[in-house]
Amino acid sequence: MLPASPLPVVIVGGLHADARRQAVARLLADVPGAVVLHHDLSTAAEGMVVRTVRDATGPLSTAETPLVDDCACCALREDLVPELRRLAADGVNRLAIVELWDSVEPKAMAEVIVAGGLTVTGVITAVDPALLLPYLGNGDDLADTGLAAAATDRRTVADTFARQLEYAPVLAVVDSPEADDEDRELLAQLHPTARRVPLPGGPPAARRVLLPGGHPGGSAGPRPDTPLARAALAGFDVEAAAAAQHPACALLPAEADGHGVTTVVWHRRRPFHPERLYAALEGLTCAAARSRGRFWLAEKPDVLLHWDAAGGALCVESAGPWLAALPDAAWELVPPVRRAAAALDWHPEHGDCCQHLVFTSPGLDRDGLERLLESCLLTDAEYAGGRAAWKRLAPAFDTLLEA
Repeated sequence: MLPASPLPVVIVGGLHADARRQAVARLLADVPGAVVLHHDLSTAAEGMVVRTVRDATGPLSTAETPLVDDCACCALREDLVPELRRLAADGVNRLAIVELWDSVEPKAMAEVIVAGGLTVTGVITAVDPALLLPYLGNGDDLADTGLAAAATDRRTVADTFARQLEYAPVLAVVDSPEADDEDRELLAQLHPTARRVPLPGGPPAARRVLLPGGHPGGSAGPRPDTPLARAALAGFDVEAAAAAQHPACALLPAEADGHGVTTVVWHRRRPFHPERLYAALEGLTCAAARSRGRFWLAEKPDVLLHWDAAGGALCVESAGPWLAALPDAAWELVPPVRRAAAALDWHPEHGDCCQHLVFTSPGLDRDGLERLLESCLLTDAEYAGGRAAWKRLAPAFDTLLEA
């Protein structure tokens, strides 16, 4: 069923630019009346962003919008909703496809669009499986590759691509002759809950969307009968998507092993010794192509910490207090999904405080990884000292958390 919004909006993104363009071309071919809105941030050095609107026949309009505070992505944010509203007001467009520029992440744009009163019906990240591991292993800064969205952009290629991949509920996967079973297995393990829609090679086929009654045209809107079009119009919940990425209740991958790719889920109830964990960071970060989750430091026993690693680089951030550290009265202020996640993982002594880290990679050394992780936990004697003693341990992570 199509949404009630007068103009459904689907977001198509991803650093794999050729795959992204192929997905957009397919949607244009599949849905009559679809238009594509794209902001090109590569012109930021000239002080502006170029906005293009096109349909299946070619460009409809091109305009320039100035940077906002020397930030191309900020200019995109300010221009996106007004332009979508203009397209909706025209009354002739059946679907707006927002094709994101290479390094723009779909989460922020989906939230901007919904906050602007429009309906996002789908978020799609386009992927070439053959490029999956090279991009996840690329620790270069976006600024060094010409892909930064602002002068202050400190993201890397790897962590940006990982978030693009993991946020989208739909992956448009190109039929790459260079991809092998290991590549496809890595994709499946990194985002096992995603709907993977194949994109065959070659030019898009003729339009294949039937309108009510089986005739083109009409005012009821398109009824998709192709996998990608159906995915674009299936519906999207911004709040649920954000919750699925939050470290306290993230939908992390499960244990898996196939075609040389392994996912290890490591779950423990004892906190890490801060100095031993800090000393092991390089080995843990480089152990897998991708690792993420939440962890617990003895020296900061009330703080939920977020682990996010790709491309040989690790980001550690505070995600606020564990629920166990909050007074009962504060629980009503916590989103239900967070309370539900904590309840599923509750321990009679420590509440929701735990280690829950997931490592995914080809050629993963499970035994070596688990030995290294175990060596970072408090020993029996340290654990017996209790929280008062834990808090006196040296604060090895302060520099990382302040960065």
